[in-house]
Amino acid sequence: MRGSLKSLFAGAVALMAQPALAQPAPTPVDPVPTTSAAAAVPIPVPGALALTKADVDAWLDGYMPYALARGAVAGAVVVVVKDGQVLTQRGYGYSDVEKRTPVDPETTMFRPGSVSKLFTWTAVMQLVQEGKLDLDTDVNAYLDFRIPPREGKPVTLRNIMTHTAGFEEQIRGLISKGKPEAPLGDLLKRWVPHRIYAPGTTPAYSNYATALAGYIVERASGMSFDDYIDQRIFAPLGMAHSSFRQPLPERLQPLMSKGYATASGEPKPYEIVGLAPAGSLAASGADMAKFMIAHLADGGPLLSPETAKLMHTTTLTILPPLNRMALGFYEQRINGQTAIAHGGDTQWFHSDLVLFPKENVGLFISMNSSGKEGVTGPIRNTLFEGFADRYFPLEHAIKAGVDEKTAAEHAKMLAGTYISSRRAESSFMKALELAGGMKIGLDGKGNLVLPFKNTGGEQSKWVETAPFVWEEVGGHGRMAAKLVDGKVDWVSIDAISAIMMLQRPAWYASPGWLTPGVLAGLAVLGLTALSWPIGAVVRRRYGAQLPLTGKDLKVFRLVRGFAAAVTVVLIGWAVTLVSMMGDFHLLGGAMDWAVYLLQIVGTIAFIGMVAVAAWNLLLVWTGRRGWFSKLWSILVLLAALVILWAAFAFHLISFGVQF
Repeated sequence: MRGSLKSLFAGAVALMAQPALAQPAPTPVDPVPTTSAAAAVPIPVPGALALTKADVDAWLDGYMPYALARGAVAGAVVVVVKDGQVLTQRGYGYSDVEKRTPVDPETTMFRPGSVSKLFTWTAVMQLVQEGKLDLDTDVNAYLDFRIPPREGKPVTLRNIMTHTAGFEEQIRGLISKGKPEAPLGDLLKRWVPHRIYAPGTTPAYSNYATALAGYIVERASGMSFDDYIDQRIFAPLGMAHSSFRQPLPERLQPLMSKGYATASGEPKPYEIVGLAPAGSLAASGADMAKFMIAHLADGGPLLSPETAKLMHTTTLTILPPLNRMALGFYEQRINGQTAIAHGGDTQWFHSDLVLFPKENVGLFISMNSSGKEGVTGPIRNTLFEGFADRYFPLEHAIKAGVDEKTAAEHAKMLAGTYISSRRAESSFMKALELAGGMKIGLDGKGNLVLPFKNTGGEQSKWVETAPFVWEEVGGHGRMAAKLVDGKVDWVSIDAISAIMMLQRPAWYASPGWLTPGVLAGLAVLGLTALSWPIGAVVRRRYGAQLPLTGKDLKVFRLVRGFAAAVTVVLIGWAVTLVSMMGDFHLLGGAMDWAVYLLQIVGTIAFIGMVAVAAWNLLLVWTGRRGWFSKLWSILVLLAALVILWAAFAFHLISFGVQF
């Protein structure tokens, strides 16, 4: 789900905001204008291509087969709707590689991941329209368990729909196989993620919050979530090849596309999304067309025009002029168009849905494979930008809005290590930040070097078009920074700004210094541990004796024993976390034994290492040791202290498997 934690954390978007003033309930607003007086005014491009079936088919057929083959993606569906009709729906590749079953856009079902959330949000807005729910009421009024306030402010449905409820990320049980672990309400009550932001202040994408909204739909309607979606959304639209149910009803199972890592790989089991309202939908391309047409038609049979407008245009501005969240949809502004959209990823399926309300046009793509090297992201991005450039083009000359000296100063202020506002904060999963965080740096000429690359995989070039607002040269990206007390505190780019910010971490938990510190400490302790068996072999070879007795000998052995234990524990944590994030099925409890073992042994090893390292330092410096022994004793103690600090900061010293 975009969502997908694999892409979020693998890029250290793993996937700490300063609390802002309370946000009033936002009202519909027009897109934020450019903040730069020097920015060029977009100029319409003459001779733009007409959006016709013949042209879009030719364009798609020229792009999609090559993109899928190059990226090792087994199959895909693309649907374009216009003026209340399906303009085209195209299937590419195979839904079952072994059987060579081609993708049928009418009936082949895909898993659109977090695009599912749009159905949950639509259900919420239906009940708001009926007066059964209120966007600004404390959600505890609708629940049979309690969500605690943060800084005295309760969570509301408006917060949930704009991803500003303030929850840390919940990862456990994200995706599994077989059958759902428990009913939705039981899953939500089992562990309420910690609140790390005051509501309404900080975008932090949350599957848990979306599932909470789905549970509220159940309680307000008196129906199960699946029944509600079947009766109130699928039935009015005639979506006969769609379901949130897990596993799929028998009648739909033959229509379901297989999921793959790559086109040449083995098919994967049907994914069971733990928090179903956040991402369990399976639907055909033709059915997704019906959903897009309804929203483009002022809600169609689903919502009144007034409610649809409220949902589509009520936006929350956090970091202007970047894209914002509407009520469930997020903005994707491009070429003078304000599109509203949602993306979605499961482990194997990758999708995007984009609506261009002004043009009455919708675009949907879903792929059934992860492909090579994260290729599905570039394929989707290129499709969206290429579509907009082809049919809704605008010329836009980028002009610097600040002088070179100021631009260089601002770039220097921006440089540093950042973490995502969407993250695990209270559990051992916070240790994923030790992958290094996200670094913004400078090249030899003082130009920004960002952790985001363009579609071609090259380093993008950015120009500051207004104070602390940058635009991508040759692309559509924008970036902006928020200053607090004259220092850069947040930064984001258009592609993620609606759902997350990149934030300066607290100094004591910054991967900027702790990651290299832990690696250096691991090297010192690893060498210390290895010196024991290596030294024993060398002494035996040459018939030498270890010149230590009594306390000195005891501490010698303790230091090396604990160094070996710490080294093994850190390697164990790395292997466990990589395994869990590499196979989401392991997130449901299969690795609990390893986590408990590492927590128990690690606590003893980390604390004991510091104690014996300090004792060793005392004995070495008060005894008759050489300069190398004295220097190494200092390095061992420093290594032990840094690793212990990191273990506390990233919750490796803890007990429990809720995350």
